[in-house]
Amino acid sequence: MDTYVSPLSERYAGEKMKRIFSPDFKFTTWRKLWVALAEAEQELGIGISDEQLDELRAHIDDIDYDFAAAREKEVRHDVMAHVLTYGERCPKAKPIIHLGATSCYVGDNTDIIQMKEGLLQVRSLLLAAISATADFAEKYKDRPTLAFTHYQPAQPTTVGKRASLWLNDLVSDFRDLEYRLSSLRLLGCKGTTGTAASFLELFGGDHEKVKRLDKLIAEKMGFADTVPVSGQTYSRKTDYNVLTVLCGIAQTAAKFSNDIRLLSNLKEAEEPFESKQIGSSAMAYKRNPMRSERIASLARYIMCNSLNPAFTAATQWFERTLDDSANKRISVPEAFLATDAILSLYVNIIKGLKIYPRIIERDLNRELPFMATENILMYCVKEKGGDRQELHEAIRRHSVAAAAVIKEEGGENDLFARILADPVFGLTRKELDDIVDVRQFVGRAPEQTEEFLDEVVRPLLAANKFDASAPSEIKV
Repeated sequence: MDTYVSPLSERYAGEKMKRIFSPDFKFTTWRKLWVALAEAEQELGIGISDEQLDELRAHIDDIDYDFAAAREKEVRHDVMAHVLTYGERCPKAKPIIHLGATSCYVGDNTDIIQMKEGLLQVRSLLLAAISATADFAEKYKDRPTLAFTHYQPAQPTTVGKRASLWLNDLVSDFRDLEYRLSSLRLLGCKGTTGTAASFLELFGGDHEKVKRLDKLIAEKMGFADTVPVSGQTYSRKTDYNVLTVLCGIAQTAAKFSNDIRLLSNLKEAEEPFESKQIGSSAMAYKRNPMRSERIASLARYIMCNSLNPAFTAATQWFERTLDDSANKRISVPEAFLATDAILSLYVNIIKGLKIYPRIIERDLNRELPFMATENILMYCVKEKGGDRQELHEAIRRHSVAAAAVIKEEGGENDLFARILADPVFGLTRKELDDIVDVRQFVGRAPEQTEEFLDEVVRPLLAANKFDASAPSEIKV
């Protein structure tokens, strides 16, 4: 407990994402890349024996990290430290490890592989969030609720329609993620300045074999292709493009969390709150929306962090500089760990979100009289033969008086009672109830929600299989 540990790893991110960005995943991937290189070189005619390949394959996972740390302290070079460590385990293969390659062969290719695996995990969580939010929208598509613009009461909507707005952002993020996943390319084996000169020398000037080497490595590592051109590294815009997807998810989750926090204050909805959970160390009665607040907090970090690869991409010199390395080691993994955390929280909240219909109805009814005045006016003109101008003035006068009761006296909205008592309207209670049926004020909200689910969301979920029953990991 006397050494700093990242809260992302200790408190927030799930085990799968932590595994993807763990040292063990990284360094075993380095060894897999060295095996792929040696296999491809052998297939293209380089004198590498089956015995050497078998030795390399047998020692992919048994990394002596203490030995590697001692070597790095000596040579001040992490890749060479691991070349030496692998060679110590594989004495027969030692002469051909890393043959023709530069450090970015293992470093950059592994970065791409980690980002791909990270995006696949984010994809799974995003689909879970889409599915759970779709279920919520379906369940409450007909539940009228007060809508807000400028956080001021506006025309009613439904709880499900509001959820469809959250859902639409998630779907947009999913499409962006799919594009970035399909666009990821391995660096391949491009050499020290991207010219593949060392490999051209290795293959005696045979350009076709050098090109084939690149393709073989991509295939062996599960990629369709490699980047067409590069310096020593893949373009650092790739990191920015990937983190832009995570930034978009963070924006979506933050907007969702802010809505939940506002609804919590209105007491219309409440995120999951466990039986022994403590809301405040001082105020025992409190039920703070801490999960939504955590989403907002982590999302802000991701959005700010997305600037790191932007600056890194912009400041690379010619074929490469090393001022990207320390930044990438922090910014890219932490963006994924934080995104993993907020999506897990999102799923947890939407699945357990509790709605309070009576509070929703109370809040709606408090504002509905003002919203219904135009309908009342039109009905009284059309069905009662009233004078539109006279009715308008009566509504204005009664509305001002009712607002004064609410704001100055803290009373209830008595506008309907005033209208019923005024003979200029000539309305019965039944007529008024029919006019102000809240279902007449939500427009196409239920239909829009169902159409969006039928036409967009359900086809998306049907085309992309995932485990909807997997629990989201919430540690604290």
